[in-house]
Amino acid sequence: MIGDKLIIEQHHTDRAAEICRLVKDRFRDKFVITVAGESGSGKSEVGSEIARLLTEEGFNTGVLQQDDYFVFPPRTNHEMRRRNLEQVGLYEVKLDFLDSNLRSFKRGDSPIYKPLAIYDQDRITTEEMDTSSLAALIAEGTYTTLLRFADFRVFIDRDYHMTLEARKRRARDKWEPFIQDVLEREHQIISQHKALADVVILSDFGSVQVQEPLL
Repeated sequence: MIGDKLIIEQHHTDRAAEICRLVKDRFRDKFVITVAGESGSGKSEVGSEIARLLTEEGFNTGVLQQDDYFVFPPRTNHEMRRRNLEQVGLYEVKLDFLDSNLRSFKRGDSPIYKPLAIYDQDRITTEEMDTSSLAALIAEGTYTTLLRFADFRVFIDRDYHMTLEARKRRARDKWEPFIQDVLEREHQIISQHKALADVVILSDFGSVQVQEPLL
């Protein structure tokens, strides 16, 4: 998404490096990694660092952001949530579209055509992404653990109480009481996805935990 702001810190880089070491044991061409977790948990930062580190090691890697696949552009979606909290959930996002882009990538199609959200203009356009030179794609976003065409799933185990300061630093939305309700609703949905992950980044970002996913 154009207009997003990343604040990459050492713990993001350290955990990304650890995940890269684990991924390389399973790596094959056209590999898809998902990075999921609650809002402000560090998904974009970790995903960006995994892509950078894999590329440096010779596995050219691109990133798809779930934020580009929302049905409505960001500010409009925010207002719709304000009017009706029931708006918050999986149906806000075109996960099937994201999955179809991943499927196209895995079968070697290039370019792929994907949505692109422009935050400041509150609109969604379409862009062409050349994936012909990519060995891997990272799909990062709150619900990406559910994507079918993923080979390796990462989940960041931080709830919305822990991510408050990170959200304030990114300053994407003005903080207001109803956001607490949005985050609680997201938490109820996303926390159930942890069991589906191959690797969990622990809440203190101090280490990762490998697990057998319930898929």
